[in-house]
Amino acid sequence: MARQKEPREIEIIDLNPKNKNQKNKNSKKNNSNNNENRAKGSRSKEPQPIQPKEKNGSKNREFAVITYGFLALFIALSVYFCYFMEFQSEDFINNSYNARIAQLSNSIIRGDIVSSDGEVLATSSVDSQGNETREYPNGSTFAHVIGYNSNGLMGVELDANFYLLRSHSFILNRLLNDLKDEKSQGDTVVTTLNAQLQKTAYFAMGNYDGAVVAMEPSTGKILSMISKPDFDPNTIEDDYSEIATDSSSSVLLNRATSGLYPPGSTFKILTALEYLNEGGNNTDSFDCDGSFTSDGYEIHCYGNKAHGNETFLEAFGNSCNVVFSQVGLTLDLNSFYGLSEQLLFNKSLPTRLSNVKSSSFSLSEDASDSLIMQTSIGQGDTLVTPLHMAMIASSICNEGLLMEPYIIDSVQNDEGTNVESYSESEYGNILTTVQAEELEEYMRFVVTDGTASALNTDSYEAFGKTGSAEYNSDKDDTHSWFVGYAKDGDKEIAVAIILEGAGSGSSYAVPVAKAMFDTYFGN
Repeated sequence: MARQKEPREIEIIDLNPKNKNQKNKNSKKNNSNNNENRAKGSRSKEPQPIQPKEKNGSKNREFAVITYGFLALFIALSVYFCYFMEFQSEDFINNSYNARIAQLSNSIIRGDIVSSDGEVLATSSVDSQGNETREYPNGSTFAHVIGYNSNGLMGVELDANFYLLRSHSFILNRLLNDLKDEKSQGDTVVTTLNAQLQKTAYFAMGNYDGAVVAMEPSTGKILSMISKPDFDPNTIEDDYSEIATDSSSSVLLNRATSGLYPPGSTFKILTALEYLNEGGNNTDSFDCDGSFTSDGYEIHCYGNKAHGNETFLEAFGNSCNVVFSQVGLTLDLNSFYGLSEQLLFNKSLPTRLSNVKSSSFSLSEDASDSLIMQTSIGQGDTLVTPLHMAMIASSICNEGLLMEPYIIDSVQNDEGTNVESYSESEYGNILTTVQAEELEEYMRFVVTDGTASALNTDSYEAFGKTGSAEYNSDKDDTHSWFVGYAKDGDKEIAVAIILEGAGSGSSYAVPVAKAMFDTYFGN
């Protein structure tokens, strides 16, 4: 049976415009009435409060917490990444246990290390079988500062490890070497060391153990660094076991950066400055009869020499223990301690060198007279590194501004083109200009009229302070110190020299300084 269709509604179109207009008017009227009714209805009802959407609000809070949490984590990671790149990245890269470094050594011939004047200090040779041998042409002369790369790493070999195992040879040469399974030549590390000055200082030290540090005050470049006793880096692989197992041996210790010594009379630089800071004067008068006693403790001048009547400036030039032990008893010990910290005692030294020890100074308000007297002349509990003393001399020479010591100057590829360069960096003023000028006057007097008169020459202008530091109960056993600098026009050099057990600074350390100054200024 067929499905019956429902009838469709037929729309009737009125063609009379009058009817159409009337219809529109009626429609508008109806709409107006409806709107009015709706308005009346709404006014008659109670206003309903808007209910918060609890579910959506809770979700928004959770989303905000998560977002801010991730943002905080991102900021923390960014800060740590910046810290890592700035302060720790090279430590990880240069770590001898770094697997990446070991991998680089399989494809790169370890690069050369050279002095600032072009002398090769470390190089690698490869035999026909591809075996690589590290060679040190100057033997023990640069032992501690250049170091070694067997049984671990030391010195520049450590600090520049990554650069020495990186190659910037012409890229086609490197690709060809890769195809032939051959090593490419590593980059060359150019140091700030002056080879001629290093050799002069090394041989001037003779057979004495000790250390020498020389640096350029205006830049912080390390010009020379020596530590004795030393070793031959060419044979360190064979000798290492014997050296390392000898508990009495300190051959591998770099005394220049890590050796801690009583500063002796070189510390009178600080005592003199504190006295001047507290109102003391060059012309203040003192009497020295060779010894001074306070609270039952007696101090003698070196060799029991009596200096007689002298000004404070003359007492500094004569390195008079009697005057400086008396002066020490008058000082504000809190202020004295503050000055020591101003000059970087009890702090990490600002330097790009590795394995650097901090110097120590301690003197409390309730210290005994004996300890105050000893400390004022550089004995007592005070200990310093030669590097630190060279930095103090350098800042005096540089009008109070200390430049951070560094030893890697640049990195070059095998064609001599620079691929990395390193410039000087200011640490800041550890002395005011006035303080530096006062100390310069005193240190110049030591050369012109005092214990370092052997340095008085027309070839350059020298400044310094000698020292004889007792290091055991037998006061006849003394280390020989000299700390100072020299100028000739714009050319400057600051040094710290210590010869263990040698005797007076004027007799042993000063001649080493003279040999270095003469060499550096071309005399």
